[in-house]
Amino acid sequence: MSSSGGSEDAGRGSEIGHFLKARRTELRPEQLGFPASSDPRRRTPGLRREEVAALARISADYYARIEQGRRTAPLSTLDAIARVLRLDDASRDYLCELSGKAASQPRQRRAQKAAPHLVRVLHTLTDIPALVLGRRMDVLAWNSVAAALFVDFASVPERQRNYVRIVFTHPAMRTLYRAWASSAQLCVAQLHMEAARDPQDPQLAALVGELSLLDADFRRWWSAHRVAVRSHGTKELDHPAVGELTLDWDTLAWAEDPDQQLIIWTAEPGSVSEERLRTLAAGASPATGDGFEP
Repeated sequence: MSSSGGSEDAGRGSEIGHFLKARRTELRPEQLGFPASSDPRRRTPGLRREEVAALARISADYYARIEQGRRTAPLSTLDAIARVLRLDDASRDYLCELSGKAASQPRQRRAQKAAPHLVRVLHTLTDIPALVLGRRMDVLAWNSVAAALFVDFASVPERQRNYVRIVFTHPAMRTLYRAWASSAQLCVAQLHMEAARDPQDPQLAALVGELSLLDADFRRWWSAHRVAVRSHGTKELDHPAVGELTLDWDTLAWAEDPDQQLIIWTAEPGSVSEERLRTLAAGASPATGDGFEP
């Protein structure tokens, strides 16, 4: 037990260091009231540790130990650091997760199955694409319209049925998203948030390792330590069957199990995209399956 706990703490501490260093190197000293440095000997891009500490009103040694993962900090100190580094809500939550201040529930590593309640909801959505995503952004269930819009998920081996993996490895996804790079970066940022919740998840580690070897873009974006939560947004798509689509996506969480989320895509009422989405739905084959027993 102590060995496992120590390994997990070390993993979190290392990630805290990478994350905080990445964020402070993005800020220029003059943005926060320090004089612009013209000293060629300044080897640290962005803010120095001492500058972050001064603005957060803590000692430089204390901040250094936090960044090195050798000292835990109360929420008030984490909030101060988040303000100095101009972290958004998702990044602040991520920092708290890594520091063990936001997630105390035990980890669950049993294979996930789509909740029956979400399955029933998904079946009623006959005109719009819908997916159930689980931990690590695994695709747990989908409807026929989602299969017609993205890929036939039933044709993807179950162990590889992960949305991030599909975005990076399935050729159709690279041409479907008109701004594939920004969409893929968002997926990586969302996966980073998953890593904060369970840094010792061996399946997530294997996924990150595999994609890092397969794709240089994934490797670079993962190293940037950007984080994001799944919420909502708009995507521009170019579908081979119906043409260009502008779709809004929304995330609906199931209160009984926050690790499962229903993701839906809709079009503006009366728009060309809505008409084309209806055309796609009308031609969607139920034979594509939905990934679970009826």
